[in-house]
Amino acid sequence: MVVVCGATGRQGGAVTRHLLARGWPVRAITRKPGSASAAALRDAGAEVVGADMADRTSLDRVFTGAYGVFNVQNPQIAGFDGEVAQGRNVADAAKTAGVRHLVYGSAGMGTRTGVPSWDSKVLIADHMRQLGLPTTVLRPMAFMELMTDKDFYPQVSIWHVMPKLMGWDRPLPWLAADDVGVITSMAFNDPEGFVGADIPLAGDVKTLAECRQLWTQAGRRPRGFPMPAWVFERVAGKDLPMMWRWLRSGEVPLDTEPTRAVHAAARTMPQWLQSRLAGSTANR
Repeated sequence: MVVVCGATGRQGGAVTRHLLARGWPVRAITRKPGSASAAALRDAGAEVVGADMADRTSLDRVFTGAYGVFNVQNPQIAGFDGEVAQGRNVADAAKTAGVRHLVYGSAGMGTRTGVPSWDSKVLIADHMRQLGLPTTVLRPMAFMELMTDKDFYPQVSIWHVMPKLMGWDRPLPWLAADDVGVITSMAFNDPEGFVGADIPLAGDVKTLAECRQLWTQAGRRPRGFPMPAWVFERVAGKDLPMMWRWLRSGEVPLDTEPTRAVHAAARTMPQWLQSRLAGSTANR
């Protein structure tokens, strides 16, 4: 049985779906077990349990009997200190429960950069290793869903503030969030091939200008909403603008081969865009 943290979120939900598809029993934990998202997981076959990653006691209870744990936090909700505390709580509870494989949904460069939501993940990963946990670290850089999902403020962020701070022509590694679920399920199925691995994930490499062109060719020209960066920081916090400024000149791994080596069918940007737009048309 695998415990999935943040199971109603973007990554946790994908992990839950793919583990269930492979026949794994899944214990999906969420702070809101009565939500519609939790009900959908329950209908799909997961055991949904209420727990809070900020509460170590609740984790000890739900980790009992688990073979594996998928560990992920949301820094936009928890903040830097909260994210680090939650990630360490998950690791400590996994160690106590005798978990045999912990897959960590990380992000960023894997080293300290000064970007809070990346540096927090370095601290969490280091803590898991110090505990001697059998760990796999997965590090996507940018999710393709940045262009569509409302909680990323795409009109303001990716189509205005992000290119303003990072530049339209900086190549960036992209990954479909669902592919985190695919790769995580593979990792739990093949511990010998994945324990100890730290994998930067990318299904495609594109500049924002190339992404905009793909959208335009698909007949969905993206439109930015003008907003000064300082106003965006007040709305969404300073972490994302800090990240985008770093990406303007920082060295980023642009090789998709580490991802293709474990998941050859990881979606490219055109493939993801085609499926996403087809889905939005079907739901009209």
